Amino acid sequence: MSTPSLSRRLLVLVMALVGLTWIGAAVYTWIDVRHELDELFDGHLAQAAALLVVQAADFHEDDDDEVPESPVLHRYAPRVAFQVFHEDRLVRRSANAPVQPMVAAGARTDHGFARVRISGEPWRVFVARGAEQDVRVYVGEHEHARGAVLRAVLRGTLWPLALALPVLALAVAWGVHGGLAPLRRLGRTLAARVPGDVSPVGTPDAPAEMRPMLDALDGLFTRIATLIDGERRFTADAAHELRTPIAAIRAQAQVVLGAQDDAERRHALQSVLAGCDRATRLVAQLLALARVESTAAARADGTPTDLAALARRTVADLAPAALARQQTLGLESPAACPVPADETLLGVLLRNLVDNALRYSPPGAEVRVSVAAGGTLTVEDGGPGLDADARVHLGQRFYRADTAAASGAAGSGLGWSIVRRIAERERLLVDVDTSPALGGLRVRVTPRQNS
Repeated sequence: MSTPSLSRRLLVLVMALVGLTWIGAAVYTWIDVRHELDELFDGHLAQAAALLVVQAADFHEDDDDEVPESPVLHRYAPRVAFQVFHEDRLVRRSANAPVQPMVAAGARTDHGFARVRISGEPWRVFVARGAEQDVRVYVGEHEHARGAVLRAVLRGTLWPLALALPVLALAVAWGVHGGLAPLRRLGRTLAARVPGDVSPVGTPDAPAEMRPMLDALDGLFTRIATLIDGERRFTADAAHELRTPIAAIRAQAQVVLGAQDDAERRHALQSVLAGCDRATRLVAQLLALARVESTAAARADGTPTDLAALARRTVADLAPAALARQQTLGLESPAACPVPADETLLGVLLRNLVDNALRYSPPGAEVRVSVAAGGTLTVEDGGPGLDADARVHLGQRFYRADTAAASGAAGSGLGWSIVRRIAERERLLVDVDTSPALGGLRVRVTPRQNS
């Protein structure tokens, strides 16, 4: 099927409306003109009958048996006929009038207008009587004459309009074509763009009807540009960060190949496994960050998340890692704490905070997780903590503090980027300071108050 053309649709619609309007105007003109002509001709018939009534006194003084006929003085005269009767005797008639009354004596109409058929032809007849009621005058007009005059009037009125319809169609087509020119220019502009060009369209001369569409299109391009920039930055950062663990794994593999004894080989293999674990964690963090940044829609159903239940599940999942490092992982929370946040993203945020606390705390340290009424989440650890300058850089991609590097924790610096991004999307406030109880880092996450 061919693509429907907006120009063709507009042209057909406009011409259909014009045609219907023209037909309606023609019908109205025909009815109105015919009514006016009937009024005019009926007036002429009545006036002619009145003149004949006045002259009837002269007609009936003629005692000749022969009825005189009026002469034909005009080419339309044969379309008009009259009769004058005095005491039921025909005393004067036109040449085309019959000798019998045009309206039968027993007819219902003995005064006024009547429609009759004479010799099979339709006539419009006006009947009048004299003052003494012994004179009857009949004045008739062939109805075809009225039709001929009506057709002549309409021909002079409607034919110019009918001939103007093709010119009007061309004018409408030209107007529609010119009116849709901005759409065609926009199509050519978009078709000529190179892949990756998401700059605003920028058509200041566009009509007002196109402005909402262009604004929406520019907004779409802006969002696409943001996504593309994020993808490019993400790809560059991922490639840069993955190069380190891959290089470390390759170096340890070369050590394995050149090892002379089992102890050296075993140590190198353990380093290879550690490098693989670090690469696996880095990929998982990269995927989590990509998922957060690509999520633009809000929660579909608006169902609140039970932060207390989510904290219990997260602490239970990370408890084996804490036990492996002889660390104490504790939780304080009410039975339930509903918060207006996405459960999946909030779970990623909580897991990253607890996991960072465990990784950057020394063996035997304590990590506390607490949930307070109102949705405040607090994670404290007994690690080395961060100074004020280092806390400013938390959330920058692949940033790792010197204290974290010195602790030997295998991290990528993406955890805090994920935390900051989720907090921004879920309208959460993240406050980082020093834990007064444990001496390490304290992170408090609270819902942002609606303004």
